[in-house]
Amino acid sequence: MKIFVLGGGVIGVTTAYYLAEAGHEVTVFDRQKGPALETSFANAGEVSPGYASPWAGPGIPLKAIKWLLMKHGPLVVRPAFDPHMWTWLLKMLRNCTAERYALNKSRMVPLAEYSRDTLKALRETTGIAYDERTKGTLQLFRTQKQLDGTGGDVEVLKKYGVPYELLDPEGCIGAEPALAGVRGKFVGGLRLPGDETGDCKMFTDRMAELCVARGVTFEYGTTISYIVRTRNRIKHINTDKGGRSADAYVMAMGSYSAQFMRKLKRPIPVYPVKGYSITVPVKDAAAAPVSTVMDETYKVAITRLGDRIRVGGTAEISGFDLRLHETRRRTLEHSVGDLFPGGGDLKAASFWCGLRPMTPDGPPLIGQSELSNLYLNTGHGTLGWTMACGSARVLADIISNRVPEINARDLSPDRYLK
Repeated sequence: MKIFVLGGGVIGVTTAYYLAEAGHEVTVFDRQKGPALETSFANAGEVSPGYASPWAGPGIPLKAIKWLLMKHGPLVVRPAFDPHMWTWLLKMLRNCTAERYALNKSRMVPLAEYSRDTLKALRETTGIAYDERTKGTLQLFRTQKQLDGTGGDVEVLKKYGVPYELLDPEGCIGAEPALAGVRGKFVGGLRLPGDETGDCKMFTDRMAELCVARGVTFEYGTTISYIVRTRNRIKHINTDKGGRSADAYVMAMGSYSAQFMRKLKRPIPVYPVKGYSITVPVKDAAAAPVSTVMDETYKVAITRLGDRIRVGGTAEISGFDLRLHETRRRTLEHSVGDLFPGGGDLKAASFWCGLRPMTPDGPPLIGQSELSNLYLNTGHGTLGWTMACGSARVLADIISNRVPEINARDLSPDRYLK
């Protein structure tokens, strides 16, 4: 088929790759001048299937109040007269039960594991390189209460056969030697040795090159103004360069997917949650992390990417606001400076933010929409990089009338119609 992929981030580009591999004629549209220049540009760098969990869970409403009052809290809400914001928040609160958390996590972990395995296979067949490392993730607990609260997550990891290690402080230092200088600041950790790291922007750039070699066309600098439907199908898209039509369309526009779906009278519960990052040049390799450390107190991920340290975090609910707030930068600097003092040159750090497309229950939306020739691949939240290859492969199989290698039924947009 002739297929248009709308969106040139990591989700859109990987989708284009697997569609081309399946024999389709693919064109990718993006308003930016190249791939991965929005939410995929400077994320935390984690490929973390073991850390794939919904944000909505038991105890989150009370924790949210505490986080809002913290000086370096991981949550910021900037209230606005936006009915979509409040509707999304209410739906998220309804998912904050033990039963819903377990169900939603059971939908996320298999996809994340499958995606990591698909990424490994991609490396083997193409030789793609993106400052990748395969040294696991260390979730670091500063308090005994945090360490004691891991029981539920460990049970889920056991259920799905995800390797893990519960570590005392010396075990944490064994995994991340630079923590030896701050051993009094944490009580233990949960290590996920199967997790990986890598530069998502670099990966997407390389994937775009692989796509071109397979015949994919990229139309950068092209803004989609609106999508025209007729009855139960997409008829064509209108861009600032004219109208275009295809046999099928893939909506992979991140948070902006929701705006287009509302205009098509087929709304989806995806809302932007802004995240921030700083990218810090390594100053002393011995004092820097070797992989990813998740600072559980501040919900900040500290990741080694070649000769850089990527520090990502914060959930800011403020609509489509892309302003950079210095208070968020100070939180990221505090976390990395506290755990890895001297590891990076904070004065030379670059500051960035992006809009994560979040669903209220956690799992992404992958599959056919209510419109017969429109497919969705969006709503991955903080796990777009983690789930990109698996999501793309699943959707390419669905579009090509092949049975996906994992059960993707509960990732379908139809789950919101039940």
